[in-house]
Amino acid sequence: MSHAALLVLADGRFPAGGHAHSGGVEAAVASHGVHDAASLEAFCRGRLHTAGLTAAGLAAAAATGYDPMALDEAADARTPVPALRQVARKLGRQMLRAARAAWPCPELDQIAHSLPKGAHQPVVLGVTARAAGLTPSDAAQCAAYESIGGPATAAVRLLSLNPFDATALLARLAGELDDVAHAAADAAARIDAEGVGVLPAASSPLLDITGEQHAAWSQRLFAS
Repeated sequence: MSHAALLVLADGRFPAGGHAHSGGVEAAVASHGVHDAASLEAFCRGRLHTAGLTAAGLAAAAATGYDPMALDEAADARTPVPALRQVARKLGRQMLRAARAAWPCPELDQIAHSLPKGAHQPVVLGVTARAAGLTPSDAAQCAAYESIGGPATAAVRLLSLNPFDATALLARLAGELDDVAHAAADAAARIDAEGVGVLPAASSPLLDITGEQHAAWSQRLFAS
């Protein structure tokens, strides 16, 4: 396993398009649910244990070499809101472009051929991790971190939040992030025997509702 590859994939400067998305925090700021560092930490913790856990399970499963088409269908089933499905596929398409440039392989080419409108981002992340020589656990870690790193970064812009405070809250969540990644990787290790139903399917109804509302805004700073 290449530790350098893990750093490249997890780097916020990896051109996978995540910088244009807030992970739901823009809508949360607009509704005053997130207004300072403490409320942002609560938001990120909730997102980590729901959307983050689900994404980490899909990414870890894809990194095991499990059929990405079946995982993409499982991702659809775990994303009930059309707006968020569209976001997931848009991010997946952008990540796929970057991944094929960095770690070209037949598996990534096949996803591009089979799903020209984009696969769900966690699935692409997992296949990319495998192409880069990373483990399912690494893929789960990346997905879990993305689920809170994006919102924390976006909140710095939306709230003029001190970036030191945003970084500190991510550090405080590190232990929980490890637990989520471990649970996701453990589930992925059982997928061959138990099928996609073994993967986490934690729901976050408020994120679903506000995600659909956010997509209808005529003016917004972030795409989601």
